[in-house]
Amino acid sequence: MAIDLDDEILQDFLVEAGEILEQLNDELIALERSPDDVELLNSIFRGFHTIKGGAGFLSLDPLVDICHIAEDVFDILRNGERVADAALMDTILRALDVVNEMFGKVRDGEEPEPASQELIAEIAAFKLPATETARVNKTDADEQPVEPMQEQAQVVEEESVSDEVQQEFEAMLKSASQQGQTTAPKTESQADSDEITEEEFERLLDELHGKNKAPSVQPDTNTEPAKKADTGDISEAEFDQLMDDLHGKGQGPKGSTTDTAKQPVAQTPAQTTEKQKNAVQNNAALSAKNNVVEAAKPLVEKDPKSSAKQAAETSVRVDTKRLDEIMNMVGELVLVRNRLTKLRAGHEEDEMTKAISNLDIVTADLQLAVMKTRMQPIKKVFGRFPRVVRDLARGLNKKISLELVGEETDLDKNLVEALSDPLVHLVRNAVDHGIETPEQRLAAGKSEEGLVVLSAFQEGDHILLTIEDNGKGMDADVLRSSAVSKGMMDEEAASRLTDIECYNLIFAAGFSTKTEISDVSGRGVGMDVVKTRISGMNGTVHVESELGVGSKIIIKLPLTLAIMSTLMVKLSEQVFALPLSSVVEILSLDLSNTNLINGELVVLVRGKAVPLYYLNEWLIPNYQKNDQQEDQHQHVVVVSAGHQHIGFVVDQLLGQEEVVIKPLGALLTQVEGLAGATITGDGGIAIILDIPSMLKRYT
Repeated sequence: MAIDLDDEILQDFLVEAGEILEQLNDELIALERSPDDVELLNSIFRGFHTIKGGAGFLSLDPLVDICHIAEDVFDILRNGERVADAALMDTILRALDVVNEMFGKVRDGEEPEPASQELIAEIAAFKLPATETARVNKTDADEQPVEPMQEQAQVVEEESVSDEVQQEFEAMLKSASQQGQTTAPKTESQADSDEITEEEFERLLDELHGKNKAPSVQPDTNTEPAKKADTGDISEAEFDQLMDDLHGKGQGPKGSTTDTAKQPVAQTPAQTTEKQKNAVQNNAALSAKNNVVEAAKPLVEKDPKSSAKQAAETSVRVDTKRLDEIMNMVGELVLVRNRLTKLRAGHEEDEMTKAISNLDIVTADLQLAVMKTRMQPIKKVFGRFPRVVRDLARGLNKKISLELVGEETDLDKNLVEALSDPLVHLVRNAVDHGIETPEQRLAAGKSEEGLVVLSAFQEGDHILLTIEDNGKGMDADVLRSSAVSKGMMDEEAASRLTDIECYNLIFAAGFSTKTEISDVSGRGVGMDVVKTRISGMNGTVHVESELGVGSKIIIKLPLTLAIMSTLMVKLSEQVFALPLSSVVEILSLDLSNTNLINGELVVLVRGKAVPLYYLNEWLIPNYQKNDQQEDQHQHVVVVSAGHQHIGFVVDQLLGQEEVVIKPLGALLTQVEGLAGATITGDGGIAIILDIPSMLKRYT
């Protein structure tokens, strides 16, 4: 049965549950490092509990079932009856994967499938307290009879107060005790019990109604005073009277008392009194929540999680389509600004020049502000890697820790989504190829635990991402011999490669130094995908390494894909735009000093041969090169393409310009070498070149 995705309640659930699932993934990895962290255990328990509640309201039973049993496990953990060991964490992480799969189906409008019975049984095995690993010894365990499981389940069902209410109720009691009200010291059994004492109950009534102003209870004429004096119990009439005083005549809650009355099992007076007292506690707590007791206010306000909730209320969720529309309109404004700036050059009127200058400043500020609305912290991508490293390290029998730096660095939303797969490949490569086994590290004089550092920071209008490890590093000679053995080049060409060029061979298609293919690496496709994806985002990637010390991969990306800084050039009468991120330098060279090497035209730049290409021959139809062009100085734009530099001969340099990328029509989207188009300052159209795909097509 399909799910109605237009339901507002469902959409709210998808947003909230999605955030909780991301948080749970981080918290579970952190819990494995700090299994005794009570706050962490409580947070994970609340996460599963919240998802279960929302799923139950939407009748998503498979999601409810698995979250409920996971919630039970963490209830055992937070009560100190079991310790979170590796086996338990493996099972819970698999359960979280299943929850994510179910959540994905719900997001796609499909009914989630129930979890396998094997997984349910495996999780249920951890619900029983492990006495041998318990951190809290309960001294009364041997004296008190163990209640049957059915009765325990019945008590759980009868609870009518949420965790939040219970916490506020406890906070209120604690506040009252801190304000100078003394109580008799608790016995050891009372300290272990969750029930309130009579003194605490009386103090609660004082908080609600004022000192010695608690409502008087009219005695029931049908009750014998002697029995009341002997037992100390309150009668049903007294209980009803107290409910009327708390909630108004006939307005008391009808949950647990009605259900209790319907139970066919006979109860002793002591049991009746205990349940009545519990009901009073619950109802009083509800009243305390509604009235916001002053004694509890300071504790609630100091709670950082409460402050976070208040801060979250100041934000507004906006559909990304609306943000894209705003960005497109700002792009059009940028084009108008460029047009006016071009027209200003032909006028000398001070007022017009001043007005256009002001417009230029305002447009730049508006453009920056709108770009920031599309920004997301890169933590959204980084958050998945602790789990990736943890699972890979266990599978490869390695000890590896992951350090994340610059998680709050903001990046364009589209870039954040596109970076996920390339970074996974790079991190997996660092874990598999870079970090050695504990035995190898100890033999090399290192600590047995390897380190992978994933960092991000802003540098001007670009973002720099680095993946660094302290593993064995890369051996340039091994890379050269591997390239020769795979037929990528001959020995002479390989010997001419610098170490940096050897390191960048790992991005070549089909290149791998692994002799055995595994489910992690060895096929030679992962790093090639990384290079292709990064280039598609107008970014660059290169490698630094030192044998025996470690490796570092550096990715440079623009802040946004919507607006690009370009170098405008002219070929014949047509204007083209080269991404400025790919431009290394601009030279004016005497092209009569070119040479042919292996059939390719090259020019010497500071003693190094740089391949040279005439863009006119590729991009201008029916272009005819004359001999005079080769005998004069011409502009050469040197660009970075992979691990080498390439020179493009152009007719004219127009300068740097910030342009808005417009998609090409359906007939041109499959043409290699074209990234898009833009409108120039004089109203013309310029084609934005995709350098990697253009080289792939023409060379």
